[in-house]
Amino acid sequence: MNMNTSMEERPETELISIPATPRASTPEILTPSGQRSPRMGTSKEGKSSSAWTPTSFISPRFLSPIGTPMKRVLVNMKGYLEEMGHLTKLNPQDAWLPITESRNGNAHYAAFHNLNAGVGFQALVIPVAFSFLGWSWGIISLTIAYIWQLYTLWILVQLHEAVPGKRYNRYVELAQAAFGERLGVWLALFPTVYLSAGTATALILIGGETMKLFFQIVCGPLCSSNPLTTVEWYLVFTSLCIVLSQLPNLNSIAGLSLIGAITAITYSTMVWVLSVSQERPPSISYEPLSFPTVSASLFSVLNALGIVAFAFRGHNLALEIQSTMPSTFKHPAHVPMWRGAKVAYFFIATCLFPVAIGGFWAYGNLMPSGGMLNAIFAFHSHDISRPLLAVTFLLVVFNCLSSFQIYSMPVFDSFEAGYTSRTNRPCSIWVRSGFRVFYGFISFFIGVALPFLSSLAGLLGGLTLPVTFAYPCFMWVLIKRPTKYSFNWYFNWILGWLGIAFSLAFSMGGIWSMVNSGLKLKFFKPPN
Repeated sequence: MNMNTSMEERPETELISIPATPRASTPEILTPSGQRSPRMGTSKEGKSSSAWTPTSFISPRFLSPIGTPMKRVLVNMKGYLEEMGHLTKLNPQDAWLPITESRNGNAHYAAFHNLNAGVGFQALVIPVAFSFLGWSWGIISLTIAYIWQLYTLWILVQLHEAVPGKRYNRYVELAQAAFGERLGVWLALFPTVYLSAGTATALILIGGETMKLFFQIVCGPLCSSNPLTTVEWYLVFTSLCIVLSQLPNLNSIAGLSLIGAITAITYSTMVWVLSVSQERPPSISYEPLSFPTVSASLFSVLNALGIVAFAFRGHNLALEIQSTMPSTFKHPAHVPMWRGAKVAYFFIATCLFPVAIGGFWAYGNLMPSGGMLNAIFAFHSHDISRPLLAVTFLLVVFNCLSSFQIYSMPVFDSFEAGYTSRTNRPCSIWVRSGFRVFYGFISFFIGVALPFLSSLAGLLGGLTLPVTFAYPCFMWVLIKRPTKYSFNWYFNWILGWLGIAFSLAFSMGGIWSMVNSGLKLKFFKPPN
């Protein structure tokens, strides 16, 4: 046991094991948000810190007047507590990174973040999936997907502190613990980055096009002389996202997540209420869309199931959200996290199911490929007042701005982790801002170069499905190690391999839909 090891208590009552180093070589450095680096040993005035913590009696300074046998007993006691999980060992670098920089989260923050990540524009295209699946299979698939992803979310919440004294703060870290260092990175890094970056790019496209629609509805013919192009609206939306992205860490965007959650619930409710309150089209039908060949029908159904799977994104952020909370042996972080998640997913259900059922009831298989907003604009643009339509589109814009922040935070964290590991110091304000400006404009350029990204709901759902439906089941078996051949063992292995099989099948359906230009899902096609 190292005699020079000291323990300092974080402000959130979380304990960190810090190797002692020469004080002259570790001057005080503050993170961009003003928080103290974990490597500090001095106060702001340059004097030795004298703050007492519950483990101060184990520090070498306190132990100096005590005899060597007593030192050995106390230091060994500290090591025993760490090994038994009573004290949590944290990586000192975590205090410099956006996700783990602040650990004062709570159940309310967890509810806001989960709602913001779990409901959004993807809810508006679920009725499109119903037009291929019909009433029965549409409701059955949506219900099964909801229960399945709620179970895997519970698994991730429990596995966050599966090993006593260790916290898995990021999805990739948990994958490495379950599958191995190298295999875990290969399996988890691509789908999580693809989901975060792909969602952020899609949000830029949808937010920019919705801003254009909002501007056209508000101004009408008065603003048609020299309007901005769609690409210019993308740039306006990207600039707003970059300004908001300057908030330092995940806890600091809790207010934005609350705004995103409120706007998502509001416009989801407005969309289905407006749809069912109007007269249905005269030629409406609830029979699933038919295709000339069996293969085309099969791929269309797989693509529709991929759309349903994409509606339940957000599991790649569950561990990151939980890592923002303080955790002690008596008050583990999984308790407030699960409490907030249950509230969030109750409201998610109240958004997804009414939109899916009400939207399909209102439009049937006449549902445009763009989803509910396109249907309202196509069928009821003259029946619904312009101010009400404008408010609906404005709420979508606010939700896209908020969702961009939470889905981009893991990417910001990865950028800064690479920088801090190389330089052994936190990012300055300018470096942090530079990373976020760079990422925002990279997403903008990808969206302009590949504008069909927003139409790949089925493909996105298929490629990222293992993150939500498969990997958590495998992780539970490999980390918790339930009794072999028990019900728990069989249940999780079967669910995991079913998730992998569905991922491959839904990806094939998404690729077929992308190739078949008649079935591309263009979310918001601006009117002529």
